[in-house]
Amino acid sequence: MIKVAINYLPGDNGANSLADSSKRMKSMTLKLTLEELRLLTTLASDQLFRRQFIDPKMPGYRPNSDEMSLSKALVARLRLMLDEESPKKAPG
Repeated sequence: MIKVAINYLPGDNGANSLADSSKRMKSMTLKLTLEELRLLTTLASDQLFRRQFIDPKMPGYRPNSDEMSLSKALVARLRLMLDEESPKKAPG
């Protein structure tokens, strides 16, 4: 079981939470198995790919570079958590 601490602003979508530090951040703990975290990371990565490469080809698409940057950072953090928890291979 992996504990994930999450800081969030209630009622905020997270896109500008780093820019506005005057609001009080709340935190919660989310417990996930390694397999659940792996699945969540895969889903987030797939969604990021769709938003980065497929959605811009759709009519009426409006890019949001702040949200894209935050999304990339989040996926990178999730992958880092997976790397830290995965069993280490002994050198051959």
